[in-house]
Amino acid sequence: MALGATPLMAQEEQFITIGTGGQTGVYYVVGQSICRLVNRDTATTGLRCTAPATGGSIDNINQIRSGGMTMGVAQSDWQFHAYNGSSDYEGDAFTDLRAVFAVHPEPFTVVARADSGVETFTDLAGKRVNVGNPGSGSRGTFEVVLEAMGMSMDDFALSSELRPAEQSAALGDNQVDAISYTVGHPNGSIQEATSTVDATLVDVSGEAIDKLIADNPFYSKVVIPGGMYAGNDDDTETFGVKATFVTSAAIPDETVYQVVKAVFDNFDRFKGLHPAFASLTPEEMIADGNSAPLHPGAERYYREQGWIQ
Repeated sequence: MALGATPLMAQEEQFITIGTGGQTGVYYVVGQSICRLVNRDTATTGLRCTAPATGGSIDNINQIRSGGMTMGVAQSDWQFHAYNGSSDYEGDAFTDLRAVFAVHPEPFTVVARADSGVETFTDLAGKRVNVGNPGSGSRGTFEVVLEAMGMSMDDFALSSELRPAEQSAALGDNQVDAISYTVGHPNGSIQEATSTVDATLVDVSGEAIDKLIADNPFYSKVVIPGGMYAGNDDDTETFGVKATFVTSAAIPDETVYQVVKAVFDNFDRFKGLHPAFASLTPEEMIADGNSAPLHPGAERYYREQGWIQ
C-alpha cells in the first residue's frame, strides 16, 4: 500500500427481510428474486436481504405492521383492506401501509380430482376441500368467494387448512377432493397436482362473481390458458387479483429506493426469473393494484425515470 493510502471503509450492512409465502408459490420466487438483485449490490448499498417462507399476504402485512418484516408480498385485495380498514381489518386500518409496486396477476384457482364430480364452484358442497392456511391471502379470498356464493365452511364435508406445499400431495393421496390457491401461473404446486392425479381446473364464474368484480376495483376477470397443465386443454374462467409489493411508512426512503432501483435497473434479469414475470412492464407495475399510497422512496426512483410526474 502506498504511503498515506487508507483502505476503503466497508459499507455498514443493513439487514432487510421480505415476507413471501409458501415455497411452492410465486410469492416465494418474488421475494427471493428481489433479494438476489439487492444482494448483488451489498458492497455498495450495505443492504443485505433475506426472504423467508411465510404464511402469505395477511401474515406479511401484519408482520410489516409489527416491525417483524421490512417489506412483503400481498394480494392487491388485502393491501386495499389493510389500508382502508375493511374486511378482516374492519376498525383496525393500517394507515402506514405503503405500496412499492405491483407484480403479476393471480387468478383464484380451484383444482378438483376428476373422480370427485366437481365441475363448478358450487359443486364443492359436500366435498373435502382444502381452503388454505390461516393468514394467507388465498384463504381470505376463498372466504370472500364463499360469502359471494351464499355458502359457508359448513357446506363442506371437510375444510382442511393445509399450506400450499402440502395440498397437492393431499389431492393425489385422495385426502381431499379439491384444493384452492390464489397464485400466479404457471405454478409448481398446480403442476404437481395435475401431473400426479387426473385433476381439473374448475371455472369460478357466474352472476355472483360478476357482482364481486363490479363491487371491488381490485378484482378482475382472468382466464387461465388451456394447455398450461396436464389434462386441462380448455381455458379456465375465473377472477383474480394482483400480487403487490408493500412496506411501511416507517422504513427509510433510502432503503426502499435502493430496493426499487435493484429491481428496475436489472428489469430484464428480474423478468427472466419466473414465467409469471415475463410480460411485466414498469408502467403497469406502478399503476395497477396499488391502493395504498406509494412509499416516497419508490416515488423518488419513478420520478427519476420519468414514469410519474
